[in-house]
Parts: sequence; C-alpha cells; structure tokens
Amino acid sequence: MSDCLFCRIVAREIPADVVHETDRTLAFRDVNPQAPTHVLVIPKDHHATAGLLVGADPGLLADVVAAAHAVAVQEGLATEEAPEPGYRLVANSGPAAGQTVHHLHLHVLGGRPMAWPPG
Repeated sequence: MSDCLFCRIVAREIPADVVHETDRTLAFRDVNPQAPTHVLVIPKDHHATAGLLVGADPGLLADVVAAAHAVAVQEGLATEEAPEPGYRLVANSGPAAGQTVHHLHLHVLGGRPMAWPPG
C-alpha cells in the first residue's frame, strides 16, 4: 500500500532504525519511545490488524510474535530460557484502542517497570 507508513518503511522509502529482520518481518525502534526499549515489529505484508492477519495467514502472526521475542532477547529483556527481566507486547487494534497506523504492529516495551492497568 503506497500510502501506508509501515509499508513505505518495509520498501525502504522511509528510513528506520532497524534492529531485527527476517524474510517476513521487520523490527525497528519507535520514533516516540514510551520506555527505554520500544521496538515495533511488523509483518512485511500489509495487514491492518491482528484479527485480519490471523484470518489471512496465521503462520505470519506466529512469525511476528517470534520476531518480537527475538527482539526482547536481543535487547536483554529476556533470555531463551527465562522471561527475565521481562517485557510487554502491545497490539492496538482499531481506532478505539489507539491504533494510529493501520498496519499490524506489536510494540515491544521494556527496560522499566510496567504498571497495570496500562491506561
């Protein structure tokens, strides 16, 4: 989609601080971080929400979650064996949830204690 910000990042039309990439996913630092570690993980193919992606390609949704965990390990928020010190995954779905870019993305947040409820 030519007007989608994240599709343009995947196409390398817009620069991003890429921290992890697979053949199906891309992870880059958020330009407005809400925690010391704040990375966005996206599928390279355009899917607006998690619900739409799981209906179209459930394996790709699993790849996005696996990439998010790989980022957490790479950033020191977890290890392969343990979830220490920990991280939060957030996926906003739709305008009422605060989704502003309508291309599925997981926020990987960590490096500080996370309060509950989130907001």
